[in-house]
Amino acid sequence: MVFFIRHLHNHIAELHRQQQDSVQTNFQVFRGQGLSIEDFDKMKKTKGGLMSFNNFLSTSRNRDISLNNFAQIALMNQNSVGILFIMNIDTAICTQSSTPFAELSESSYFKNQEEEILFSTHTIFRIDSIERIEDDSTDRLWQVHLTIVGNQDDDFNKLTAHLREECMWATGWARFAHILIQLGEPAKAEHLYQMLLENATSDKQRSDYNLQLGAAYQNMGEYSKALSSYERSLEINKIALPPNHSELATCYNNIGGVYYRMGEIQKALLFFEQALQIQKIALPANHPSLASCYSNIGTVYANMDEYPKALLSYEQSLEIRAIALPLNHPDLAMSYNNIGNVYVNMGQYSKALSSYQQAFEIRAIALPPNHPDLAGSYNNIGLVYCDMGEYSKALSMYERSLEIQKIALPSNHPLSATSYNNIGKVYDKIGKLSEALSSYERAFEIDKATLPPNHPHLANYYNKIGMLYTKMGDYAKALSSYEQSLEIHKIALPLNHPDLAASYNNIGVVYFNMGEYPKALSLYERSLEIRAIALPSNHPSLAASYDNIGRVYDKVGELSEALSSYERALEIKKITLPLNHPDLTKSYGNIGIVYEKMGEYSKALSFLELTHDIFKQSLPPTHPDVVKSQRDIENLKKKL
Repeated sequence: MVFFIRHLHNHIAELHRQQQDSVQTNFQVFRGQGLSIEDFDKMKKTKGGLMSFNNFLSTSRNRDISLNNFAQIALMNQNSVGILFIMNIDTAICTQSSTPFAELSESSYFKNQEEEILFSTHTIFRIDSIERIEDDSTDRLWQVHLTIVGNQDDDFNKLTAHLREECMWATGWARFAHILIQLGEPAKAEHLYQMLLENATSDKQRSDYNLQLGAAYQNMGEYSKALSSYERSLEINKIALPPNHSELATCYNNIGGVYYRMGEIQKALLFFEQALQIQKIALPANHPSLASCYSNIGTVYANMDEYPKALLSYEQSLEIRAIALPLNHPDLAMSYNNIGNVYVNMGQYSKALSSYQQAFEIRAIALPPNHPDLAGSYNNIGLVYCDMGEYSKALSMYERSLEIQKIALPSNHPLSATSYNNIGKVYDKIGKLSEALSSYERAFEIDKATLPPNHPHLANYYNKIGMLYTKMGDYAKALSSYEQSLEIHKIALPLNHPDLAASYNNIGVVYFNMGEYPKALSLYERSLEIRAIALPSNHPSLAASYDNIGRVYDKVGELSEALSSYERALEIKKITLPLNHPDLTKSYGNIGIVYEKMGEYSKALSFLELTHDIFKQSLPPTHPDVVKSQRDIENLKKKL
């Protein structure tokens, strides 16, 4: 087969040399064919990007034959789309890029009618536009305008050259496996590296193959296997290399990455910092590996909620990458993506959206249409839309992310769990509780299969599911979920961690809704004890605890205790919130109701009027809250 392909290529090249003087400099050819609906959807997402025909490419100068005899015939298959490719050819580009073609009119099935032109393999085009062909009988007939770029496209060459540099250490199958990881095919790469390891003849090979095998496992979400492979590579290198060799830094960096994925943040930071210290000695100041290390350290700081430190590290990484890498390199996209993450956590959504869109634009050019990193971009843009309250846009982004992940990743990959989790969050926001529950449970099942049984993420799932059951009024299931969350938090977290306080608080909410007020009060007070130790004295969570305790005392008729708790909550809110914030109306309303129950109507009236004043400032006069607060005031005045 290889001999046949080489022979045909050489024959086309010879015909090209013979015919080149008689061929126009610029001309147009056509190709009709069918594409599956799925493949066509992928193509639409890559408009403006590059595509390659990896086989010998038969085209025609005759548009009608290409359309009628090939594109329209493809419509007989209901799962196909008929495509008419319209290709603009520049012979100078074909010559520069060694892309031979030949006129085969005399050999074609349609003889001179078709005017067939056959191109050799791997002809590269840019997708200019995709348009539907007007046809009353079908909506599955499209034309795609292409322009030949050969292998002389500037963006293509810069990226290809850099990717080639990245795997200079490898040859043959090892290089191919490395490229498979870059293309989002880690399972195939893992198979090749296992084969290479079995046949390795030196410690250098064993170290390199274990390192890359670890990368394959990490991309597959199999973190314990990744850690074992990286550690084997590190042990070999510790014996064979000087203590400040850059390959040791690579091992430390990769091990740190796995620990981060496993939720062991402090270990991750330790290994990243070891890697950085070696790299500062062993590498030039603008080496891409330094950028990777700064990026990883930034990710740890972001996880620790130290956002200024995270932003500084990410910006150091971006500065190096902007100098060292081509403009369309995927690592530049990663830097923009990470900076976007920090801006989201800092509440600067417009800056976050801009960074995420820059990341997406690079990835759309540099990566295949179903690469997991593109799914990540859709997911992150969805996060911003969700935080901005644009839930329909957010849901659309999350679903596009999940579509790619279903194709590109194993069914239990942690990134798919992230998408299901985010979809659940949107459904929760728009009140579709059963859909939210289904999405959260799907995410939980995936993460439960890949994370340790006491991982904090699992506790968060139990917590979210418990909240949904609470909203649905299914208190028994809510209580079960919250208690499972609490058990994990007790094992995984320090005794005074705020998440433990949240667990106690949530269980208290369920008991309150069930009318079991003594149990609710005990849990609210336990939550308050932890928050008083772990949080600043004016933290909003403390106000929430005092409000909840006040509600219990109010329910059981201990009005002076209720009033004291409500007043403590109000003191905190006055310090931390604007004077017309809606949360203040809740406190004013609670205090007013207690005074009314105590028969102190004038005091009650003053608080109800404060509530009404805030509503009037922030809401239209016909809003139900404005109307109700006015009615409450009028009813209370009748008691004076």
